[in-house]
Amino acid sequence: MLQALIIFIAQLLFVPVLTLRTIMMVKGMKEKAAVLGILEGLIYVVALGIVFSDLSNYLNMAAYAIGFGVGVYLGQLIEQKLAIGYVSIEVNIMNKNEKLTRDLRDEGFSVSMSEVEGMNHARRFRLDCTARRDREEEFMKIVSTYEPNAFIISYEPRNFKGGYITKAMKKRKEKRDKRVRAS
Repeated sequence: MLQALIIFIAQLLFVPVLTLRTIMMVKGMKEKAAVLGILEGLIYVVALGIVFSDLSNYLNMAAYAIGFGVGVYLGQLIEQKLAIGYVSIEVNIMNKNEKLTRDLRDEGFSVSMSEVEGMNHARRFRLDCTARRDREEEFMKIVSTYEPNAFIISYEPRNFKGGYITKAMKKRKEKRDKRVRAS
């Protein structure tokens, strides 16, 4: 019974680490991904070693499988809380809403507006925005306050160069570097 509990707990650690390592790899964070890979490998070998030490122990196998499933769920929760990276958000609205644009900019979101043509040559306005993933919900609430019927789509850019967000990232990095040097 103790072995099954150890296996279950190992899986609760293993799968979230696997999830985070995969995210770090996709986002190009090589060093962090490598460190998580080492931790992932250690946990994997321990848990699987216990399972393979007695293949007639079905409780250990069940603990491995159930721990894996619950770990997947936990990994997703952790990933959502961390919200690593940025999102590009397109907002399509019926009218030019300068108050919405101004409010988004005042809150620190990048916003570019353009006039676009909708169905049957209808005039629409599109806002192209970029935000940190951890602020996506806040962005959606602001837009919904001004434009409850807006069509909004978000996606994660693989990389980007230039613009408001890049300047803000450089300023943040410079501040962090100054703090590190002052320490």
